[in-house]
Amino acid sequence: MSAAGTGRPCCHGALCGRTARTPQRPALSPMVVEVTTSSHSPPSGPVPSATWIPATSFTPQVPQFLSTPQINVDVTNFVPYDFFHLFVDDNVLELIVQQTNLYATQFAAQNPTSIYVRRWTPTSVPEIKKILGLTLDMGIVKKPSVRSYWAASTVHSTPVFAAVMSRNRYEVLMRFMHFSDNSQVPPRTDPAFDRLNKLRPLISLLTDLFLKLYTPEKNVSVDESLFSFKGRLSFRQYIPSKRARYGVKLYKVCESTTGYTCGLSIYEGRDSQLNPPGCPENIGTSGKIVWDLLVPFLHKGYHVYTDNFYTSIPLYRSLHAANTGACGTVRKNRVGYPQPLVSKRLEKGTSFALASDQLLAVKWKDRKDVHMLTTLHADTTVAVRERGATADKHKPVCVTDYNKFMGGVDLSDQALQPYLVKRKNRAWYKKVAIYLIQIATYNSFILFKKSQGNLNFLEYQEKVVESLLFESPAPGQAFESEDVRRLSERHFPHPVPATTSKTYPQKRWRVCSKHGRRRDTRIYCPSCPSQPGL
Repeated sequence: MSAAGTGRPCCHGALCGRTARTPQRPALSPMVVEVTTSSHSPPSGPVPSATWIPATSFTPQVPQFLSTPQINVDVTNFVPYDFFHLFVDDNVLELIVQQTNLYATQFAAQNPTSIYVRRWTPTSVPEIKKILGLTLDMGIVKKPSVRSYWAASTVHSTPVFAAVMSRNRYEVLMRFMHFSDNSQVPPRTDPAFDRLNKLRPLISLLTDLFLKLYTPEKNVSVDESLFSFKGRLSFRQYIPSKRARYGVKLYKVCESTTGYTCGLSIYEGRDSQLNPPGCPENIGTSGKIVWDLLVPFLHKGYHVYTDNFYTSIPLYRSLHAANTGACGTVRKNRVGYPQPLVSKRLEKGTSFALASDQLLAVKWKDRKDVHMLTTLHADTTVAVRERGATADKHKPVCVTDYNKFMGGVDLSDQALQPYLVKRKNRAWYKKVAIYLIQIATYNSFILFKKSQGNLNFLEYQEKVVESLLFESPAPGQAFESEDVRRLSERHFPHPVPATTSKTYPQKRWRVCSKHGRRRDTRIYCPSCPSQPGL
């Protein structure tokens, strides 16, 4: 099946085994592991015929793990914003500033009478930080529309937005926010045309940082994620099994235990050509997706978990030849999968396995038949106590490991789901760009937890947003409003001090003065630059 499929059946539920109550098969001896560091080239060409035999004496050749999981930069004395700035660094911010100013100039040349052009003034890095902070804050503070964040209603007023930036300025910046030079894009009829040209520089910067800043642990998982978008887009996907159903599909490789996104790619359409380096020709389109994501991890002994959309015999043979173990559910009609195993009738709770060279194919009968393919496990079972059960049940080890390590992408999606910035926008690339920055935010949180671990994700985001909005201005630059200082500093009211002519002097009340009414007060704020009456 090609990557352009409209969906795939999910086998996660079939592996939970909640309906089985009593074990039907005794536990076997622990699996035997032989370490190898084979460096043979991946096979290519047509799928070779294989002989499948009972797996009673099968011993997997598990590759040795050669990497050292670690944070690859010194994070001593880092605060939350410092971790965020590792990913959304000066290069990313400068890219947004340069391309936004350039696009505004190009737009003004073609649309000189536009209201956005009349309101436009060039932006800067401090201002882009503030617009990112406000946008991330919109994922924390949910409101029905962008304009409602600047509403003055006493029912749902949020002063921080108006204090940091005017609504008009925010709308103008979002209108012109850009990430690439439109003048350098070839025409759509050109073979070199890239459907992701509007995001390619940002994707390249972020994915390079994902790999550079952190070395993941041994177990990683490959799966897809769907970002909601219902506008017109040639490569928009419909996947009924996903909550969003319509949107932009991303393929991710994530660390299994934390959900750290190590790499990603965006689906570009059925006719897109994928040719990752060193990829065998016989692994199919879905296999090439996996290979493309795993290129930085090959020959290092990683263990990769995939679901039945990606799992195939040619892919697993190629990964094994590249010193990378793999395990996953597999469709029973995959080319080369042993049909005697498919037709084997089993009692509930029992399993049967066949082996061919380095591959082990397992069929386990639970609520329905579960088919597994692995190069990491022997034909052994483990006793598992299900919730609410009175006795242990025995599951194949490959099933328990799959359930344990397959959820890396789900972890990332679940952590981001409550805070996604779901503002309607006809420009799909702006929504995806914000989503990519939120992925980078979660990655930075993972590094923060590994080094300190004293905040949850919500508290961490609040600290990052606070730093983005209320950091000190550059030399020679003033705050836009005294409201910013009152929100970010500690201010206390004081009586207006006596003068030589007045024992109880008064000042104009700032709020009434703004509305054209004259009111005086004996209280003021000495910490604000204008020392307003309160």
